[in-house]
Amino acid sequence: MADLLQSLALSASGMEAQAKRLRHVSENIANADTPGYHRKVVSFEAEVEGGAVSAGPVRLDQTELTRIYDPSHPLADTSGHYDGSNVDLVIEIADAREAQRSYEANLRLFDQARQMTQSLFDLIRR
Repeated sequence: MADLLQSLALSASGMEAQAKRLRHVSENIANADTPGYHRKVVSFEAEVEGGAVSAGPVRLDQTELTRIYDPSHPLADTSGHYDGSNVDLVIEIADAREAQRSYEANLRLFDQARQMTQSLFDLIRR
């Protein structure tokens, strides 16, 4: 019984971590055209006891910002360039798809453990 409850907790922690990852991916996509925006990256940390996973601290991607030539932009310097963002939509969409699939896998595990727990309770009641 404790193993079933632990599997529920493990899959719930995975869903929570992937939801946080999806939230930051969506922020990155929303800010893809924001000048000076650095994409947010979430790392995962395994908790020592129980094996659960949690989203670690959010870091800003330090890759170079794209230089955009637009002399009419208010942020343009004397050469007509300004710093864009370092968000690559292809990478963000791939990250979103991976997070979605991981979330769904954790959801299926959670549902399977829930069904097994319910079946165990039904057996005990008989």
